[in-house]
Amino acid sequence: MLKTTLTRMLKIDYPILQAPMAGGPATPALAAAVSNAGGLGSLGAGYLTPEQIRSAIREVRERTDRPFGVNLFVPEQPQEDAEAIARMNAYLDRYREELGIAQLSEIPQAAENFEEQVKVLLEQGVPIVSFTFGIPSQAIIHALRQRGTTIIGTATTVQEAELLEAAGVDAIVAQGSEAGGHRGTFTSGASDALIGTMALVPQATDHVKLPVIASGGIMDGRGLVAALALGASAVQMGTAFLASPESGAHAAYKHKILVSREDATQVTTAYSGKAARGIRTEFMRDMQDYPGTIPAYPLQNAMTRDIRQAAAKANKPEYMSLWAGQGLRLAGEAAAADVVRRTMEQAERLLGRMAGTLPG
Repeated sequence: MLKTTLTRMLKIDYPILQAPMAGGPATPALAAAVSNAGGLGSLGAGYLTPEQIRSAIREVRERTDRPFGVNLFVPEQPQEDAEAIARMNAYLDRYREELGIAQLSEIPQAAENFEEQVKVLLEQGVPIVSFTFGIPSQAIIHALRQRGTTIIGTATTVQEAELLEAAGVDAIVAQGSEAGGHRGTFTSGASDALIGTMALVPQATDHVKLPVIASGGIMDGRGLVAALALGASAVQMGTAFLASPESGAHAAYKHKILVSREDATQVTTAYSGKAARGIRTEFMRDMQDYPGTIPAYPLQNAMTRDIRQAAAKANKPEYMSLWAGQGLRLAGEAAAADVVRRTMEQAERLLGRMAGTLPG
């Protein structure tokens, strides 16, 4: 059994965290299954209302008595360009027409109330809370600490890791460029923070004293052993769980995960206005030729929400956001518990084999 600083801190058996994939894949069933298997399951609650978060937490607790985490997005205040928003909204009408849905007469609410989301986590006494897209206020960090909550931040550069450490988090996810989903970058342009996991993790562990969690392209025991060798205290895996039966990903999304190759993804801002890695789609290709400016997150995310939801209902993955990392060929349909078990078995076999070949 691989025990590390982080497994002891989080009170989990194995150094495996399930990525908190917001938007549907990270269901209470998936989080509970990973936690019951000895890892740390997580809820991606960034898009959920406070009441939805409360309900999801209660469902996780009905399914497991093990530690679990909840992830929130630190809010951003983009500059609103009315002309760019109107132009994009009009451009998106071509997709609405094709999908048979109404045009947007006004832009929907861009994001949930972050402070109200945090209040639910405090009220529910969630054991582990992670944040992406930035650093929460000192007041929030203090309030969580007062409840005994372990706080995890997300960094895509060493500088971000250092800022998170200075802010008082307990551990840091080092998100490499191979990772699927939204980039957690908050100090520079996303294009300047596409550092691979292999390069990012050892540099981060050399510059911060906190436990580092390696994320990006890690799909099995080989990735776990490599991450530990680089200095990480655990790994965070997302794509490895996407096609699991407990995952809430759409059936067409799961199929794409299982049949796509490692070169099928790219980083795009087309769906949400924030850089994110996903399987290349017709919508992404089309938006590369868009002549205007794509509004920043969360505005673009709000404007494409109806299109993505209609595409899911119509079973048209070419208009859906299919977030995925570069380890696609290693993905499978195994149950979440089996993913955890196989990863640990492979890691332990590999470590044993390596120990047997080292000079005595």
